[in-house]
Formats: sequence, structure tokens, C-alpha cells
Amino acid sequence: MLSVNYQAFSYDHQDFRVPSRLGVGLPHNNIAARPSQRRIPTMASQCLRPQPQIGDRGVRRAERKRTPTGQGEAGSCCRKRPRVAATELPAKEERVDYFKRLPDDIIVSVLSKLSSSADRPSDLFSSMLTCKRFHVLGQHPLVLSTASSRCLAVSAKTWSDSSHGYLKRCVDCGNLDACYMLGMIRFYALEKRGSGASLMARAAIGSNPAALYSMAVIQFNGSGGSKNDKDPRAGVALCARAAFHGHVDALRELGHCLQDGYGVRKNVSEGRRLLVQANARELAAAISFLPAWQKQRRPPTAAGVTVADETLPGCCPLLSDYGWNLPAPEPHPANQFLKEWFEARAGSAEGLRLCSHRGCGRPETRRHEFRRCSVCGLVNYCSRACQALDWKLSHKAACFPMNPQAFDGGVGAAAGDDDAVAIEEA
Repeated sequence: MLSVNYQAFSYDHQDFRVPSRLGVGLPHNNIAARPSQRRIPTMASQCLRPQPQIGDRGVRRAERKRTPTGQGEAGSCCRKRPRVAATELPAKEERVDYFKRLPDDIIVSVLSKLSSSADRPSDLFSSMLTCKRFHVLGQHPLVLSTASSRCLAVSAKTWSDSSHGYLKRCVDCGNLDACYMLGMIRFYALEKRGSGASLMARAAIGSNPAALYSMAVIQFNGSGGSKNDKDPRAGVALCARAAFHGHVDALRELGHCLQDGYGVRKNVSEGRRLLVQANARELAAAISFLPAWQKQRRPPTAAGVTVADETLPGCCPLLSDYGWNLPAPEPHPANQFLKEWFEARAGSAEGLRLCSHRGCGRPETRRHEFRRCSVCGLVNYCSRACQALDWKLSHKAACFPMNPQAFDGGVGAAAGDDDAVAIEEA
């Protein structure tokens, strides 16, 4: 056999053995290499791969990727999280405004509930000043159409074109309370009889109790016209309809009409029954709105008997049949406006009088339109309901006869077209 002699040589820091018959000549000094320079031969695949440097991070990372997980010590180390592009980084969580995501229908529904239950106009207007969205949705037709009379209460001291325009927008949206209030202001304060009467008639057609009673007062007195324009029968019919819808003053007025036979066939017992029913309705209203109503009972005397003529401060004996005191009824915002309007202008026009009931505020539209007290002749009223209320509130203590004839039982004649009516307690 042919024997092959291998010679050792060094190439690129690696040891190879090649046969001598290939004719590869090597220097003599490489053949006699020192033992310390000899290296252990390795696999060819490992010899062809360059050895990694100690400071080469890229090579270390590459070898770590090649090493399968869980094999040897290199696989036991944790992998480094791969880099992510800047566009793929999750954005910071923005603050979510849930209010902006609410639909407009929900906000309009909330504002309409607020306008219908508000005690004063500032309750709605302060919410409209919260943000621009509330300001826009606060003028939605649904919000304006459901506004209550208290929410529409306009002060005579701050009356302006903007206030008139706001009420007009509510009227255009179909608000009956706004129709009544603007009609009263135009008819009595601004002296625009035609437009004011048409607005009140529009509210009365919609079965607004206050508008029905106000139209009845106009029919009883012939307001805005002459004495011949009085229509007591129409006034009684309007009072009956207003009383059917729960208006206490209309029920009291209807009772007086039945007792006096004014505009209807006289029926004293039925009129008395309606007056007692009006007092009972006032008591029910006081119980529902005044939890401490029992504290306002008249103080008993030493004998334990309730005095009928004593009245607590701020109260009036409206329920004389039951011996209870109740606070004076709160006037309607329209009547309160008329009262402030004419007080600021020192009364109505020359020669015209105001209703002496402090919760009414209606002025005369012609001379001697209202009824006067048949005893003293110092006070005058637009209706029997105002007369009865003011008698129990204050006039009973201040009324005294002006001449001996009135004191002896005679009835003082009224001037002009005044109807002489003796004041009696219901």
C-alpha cells in the first residue's frame, strides 16, 4: 500500500494535515514547529467560521439567535426584546370626555325636565351658561315649550326687548304659560289690547286655567271696551271651565256668582258649597307644599278656645270654616309683574285705579271699571274672588264706614259703572 505522510502546517491560525504527495512545499521551519504552537485540529465547518471577538456585541447577539432555546448555557439566558419601530409604539391614553359622547336627545330631555320644574329663571339660565353646547340646546323648542310659569317669571325692573323676545320664542314653541304671561303684559302693562287678548285667548283654548280665569275677569268687567261690553254669562262659563281644571280663584268666583245671581240663576246653597270646596282645595295645596302647616294654627286662649279673629304673622284665616291659618297665596308671576310694573310707575294712567288685592296687580282699562267697597269706598277690586281674599287678608281690620248711612246698614252707591257689593265673609 501507498503510505501517505502528512505534514503539519499553520494557515490562518488553524492546523491542517495534507498529504505530501500533493506537492505542497512548506518551509522547513513550519514543519518543525514548536509543540506550544501546535493546536488541536477541529471540524472543518468550525474552522471555516471566524472566532467571535470579545467586544463584538453584534456577533454575540447573532450567536444567541442561532442557539436554540433550552440548549446549553447560551440557551438558558433570556432573549432580548426585539426593537419596535417608533410608529408601532402604543400612544399614551388620552382623557376620554364622556360628556361629548352623550347624544343631544338626552341633554335636551334633561334640560326640558329642568325647565318644567325650575323655581326661578336662573335655574335654567345658569345651566345654559355652563358651556356652548348647553347654551345651544337650552333654546331647543322642546325645552322652551315645557318651561313652567316660574321659569318664565320676568321681573318688571329688568324688562327689556330681550325679555320680550324670549317670551315670544316660547310662545312660538307652543308654551301656554308664556302665551298667558305675554298676553297679560301686553294687555295691561303695554296697553296692546288686541294682541294681548289674542294671546290669552290662545292659552285659554289650550285649557290653561289662569288664562281662562283672566278671560272671565275681562268678560265680567268689559275690560278693553265700554260698559256695554260686559258679558257676565260668558264670564261664568269661563269660570266654570277654569274651576274644572283646578283654579281655586275661579271656583271661589263661581261660588260668589251663584250666591249673588250674577250671570247665572241664583243658588245660595250651591254657591256656599263651592266656596267651602275652594277652601278645602287651598288646604290640600297647603298640606302638599307646606310640611309644617300644623304649626301655623291659631293660638288658643286661656280657656282653650281658638280665637277666630287672631291671625299669626304672615298668615291669613282663609279657612274660617275649619279654624286654620294658611300663608298668603303666592301670586302668579304675571300678576307679580303687573304689581311691580305699576308700583315703579306710581300707578296706572291718570284716573285709573289698581285692584286693591296685593296679589292681583290688574289695573283699570277705563274709569270706574272695578268694584268698590260698599262700606268704606276706599278700596276697589277686579273680581269678587279678589274682594273676598283681601277682606280676610287685611281689609277686614281696616274697613270702617265713611258716613252714618253706611254704618246704619245702607249700601254706599258706587260712582260710574261700579257695582255696589257688600263685603261679606264666605
